[in-house]
Amino acid sequence: MPLVPTASIVDAARDARVGAAAFNVIHLETAEALVTAAERTRLPLILQISENCVRYHGSLRPLTKATLALAEESTARIAVHLDHLTDTELVHQGVAAGAGSVMVDASALPYEQNVATTAALTAWCHERDVYVEAELGEVGGKDGVHAPGARTDPGEALAFVRATGVDALAVAVGSSHAMRERTAELDKDLIAALRAALPVPLVLHGSSGVPDDELRRAIAAGMTKINISTHLVSVFTRSIRQTLDGDPALVDSRKYVKPAREAVAQEAARLLEVLNTPAAAPALRRTEVIAGG
Repeated sequence: MPLVPTASIVDAARDARVGAAAFNVIHLETAEALVTAAERTRLPLILQISENCVRYHGSLRPLTKATLALAEESTARIAVHLDHLTDTELVHQGVAAGAGSVMVDASALPYEQNVATTAALTAWCHERDVYVEAELGEVGGKDGVHAPGARTDPGEALAFVRATGVDALAVAVGSSHAMRERTAELDKDLIAALRAALPVPLVLHGSSGVPDDELRRAIAAGMTKINISTHLVSVFTRSIRQTLDGDPALVDSRKYVKPAREAVAQEAARLLEVLNTPAAAPALRRTEVIAGG
């Protein structure tokens, strides 16, 4: 199937008040697992490649091209997005490689510089029909710039969106990057206020630390794009540990990576169902939905 624009996935999810799933690619095996999950559930998925991932691999183009190829050969509706790009050159490289959307992350800069940098790159991307996400103030965690208690002010967010022209905005509502336990409680009242104030979809970063029911409630309150990385990375790593612990003599990496890939596919499929099930309704497996009509 041809690559799907990120805008079409996010806008459709916003209209339907469900979540637009955005799961991070770490290497080819996770990309394969995530595509498998989208195919099994027949639900749309945004594959994300972060700047940290690019740095790990040494360059942007090889993994991005491989991910694009997987998306284009899949029967599922898949978009490819570049996440947390702080380097202007990587934005240019990503667009040239074929990514349909980017997150311009100038959030560590002072506000006026964040606005100027984001506006300039957004204009450049829009000239090339590329969708742009940005962040106002850094979401909690990782670099310690903000505590998990950081919150986005709706008025400031509206001014930022108007000044930059971005298509989606990542906001701070109680989540934190790189959480290993799913215990975060989100500010649903603030999410509702941001949804009412902003003309663009809201993005939740740090969703790995948010439990299923809380994710559903956040979506019901107005959150749309849901980014998940650490949780799925943990599933992959846990599977490999279990396989190697069970057979310390194992040396063929395919024999421990394959079950890890399958474990991620299963969990990603489950999360896709969670994000596409309204908070007021019981969770349904995709087979039940198909059987019912």
